[in-house]
Amino acid sequence: MTPRLRSVVLDTTDARALAEFYRQLLDLEYRPGDAPPSDGQPDPRGADWLVLRNDDGVDLAFQQVEDLPRSTWPGTDVPQQLHLDTSVPDAAALTAARDRALELGATQLFDRFDDPDEPLYVLADPAGHPFCIFVG
Repeated sequence: MTPRLRSVVLDTTDARALAEFYRQLLDLEYRPGDAPPSDGQPDPRGADWLVLRNDDGVDLAFQQVEDLPRSTWPGTDVPQQLHLDTSVPDAAALTAARDRALELGATQLFDRFDDPDEPLYVLADPAGHPFCIFVG
């Protein structure tokens, strides 16, 4: 029996905020019961573990941790250890996706838009996890 990949889990010091970033960026949906509570209500799941779902069958989950050093990529002091790759169909979509990520709180780390073979941007989400958007 071969194991199947079910989810990618990101550690974060603010599970709700990071889940919201990726929910909006990637147009994902919360697993039943994980959506944010009504205003002013306690958010016990947001202080522990949240899961976003998509049609591809691999969930994106967020695990609350007390402390998380921010990756220094492309430097090597604090390695990225894991990054997410996302793709869009063309250069116009690449620019739009990068701009949307920046609006949502990402930071651009690397610009390879003009590469004729594989145009891409490397960004960091609000918690500092690097992720790529490329034409593919």
